[in-house]
Amino acid sequence: MRNKDVAIMTNSFPRAVSGVSRNISGHHTGALPVLPESGPSYVAGADIGGTNLRLALADVDGAIAARWSASTTGTRNPESVVELIGDGVQAMLDQVSAPTESLKGIAAGAPGPTNVDDGIVVATSHLMGWRNVPFRTLLEEALHVPAAVDNDVNLAALGEGWLGAAKDVSDFVFVGIGTGVGAGIVLNGQLFRGANWNAGEIGYMLVPGTLETKREIGQPGSLEEMIGGEGIRAQWRDRWTENATRLPSSLLATEVFDHALQSDALAQTILAQAARILFYAICNMGSVLNCPLFVLGGGVGLHPALLREVKRLMAEWQMHSSVQVVPSALGPDAQLFGALRLAFDTAQLHATVVGGL
Repeated sequence: MRNKDVAIMTNSFPRAVSGVSRNISGHHTGALPVLPESGPSYVAGADIGGTNLRLALADVDGAIAARWSASTTGTRNPESVVELIGDGVQAMLDQVSAPTESLKGIAAGAPGPTNVDDGIVVATSHLMGWRNVPFRTLLEEALHVPAAVDNDVNLAALGEGWLGAAKDVSDFVFVGIGTGVGAGIVLNGQLFRGANWNAGEIGYMLVPGTLETKREIGQPGSLEEMIGGEGIRAQWRDRWTENATRLPSSLLATEVFDHALQSDALAQTILAQAARILFYAICNMGSVLNCPLFVLGGGVGLHPALLREVKRLMAEWQMHSSVQVVPSALGPDAQLFGALRLAFDTAQLHATVVGGL
């Protein structure tokens, strides 16, 4: 166990973002739900990515007891991913010498719109290609515990609202920029998912500088193509010439931003464009939602060069002076912490329902 896991997870929580659906719509109390104490109890959280699966196990005090990860490269079948999750959960329980029955619940984040009420992953990015996958049912059948599933960016927002940069903030937007782009929207302390579970799919936004072409759900959108990791890589390749830069023709988005800080002209051009387009998107969302806080996360969104340039534009335009743009406090663990919070709530809901029968 890492020391920071204990330090982070045992804080006192005066409020938490509401994440559980299944007809539960009120605010949570601040502290973690109380799980039945018939021996050691744990919950598990899963962050499912296009290339990696990350799991964490937490005890009843909220301290992370174990972690596990595996590659999902080449693993596209949902059943195979569930099997991987099962292997990882068992490995973590073995790490803490806990019996299988000590697991009381699990929650997973999937990279795409998710029907939370029915536990169905509606669609994922082209990296996985899932459509209408009953993922909650698959988890419950495999692990024999109550399960929940949500969009991974929503879980990141849940994590930041519970323990991170948005703690004690009732209205905020988590903007995740990694390979793709998405947003988790929290209004009045509750995740807002929209009528068809597509709220926060900001990768499809049209703002100045994006391409006006029709996109299908599950394929990269216009905003994503301009500020997402894959989009920035493609822009670098398209603009690269031997005369424009001495750098190689293939760079990751974060490497492009690194070189922008080192005064490479082409990299600075691409950074400036990405920052301005992101600035437009934040301004538009701020105008519609009137949220005072935007939290940037994801491997690309957390790059200091991007954050600095967006803040410079906010100051230059003197728009939305009450809006703060800050980096994620939880970093790459935001989704995992959100999944753990949702797992606690799911396990407590199940215990309450069963106890009331």
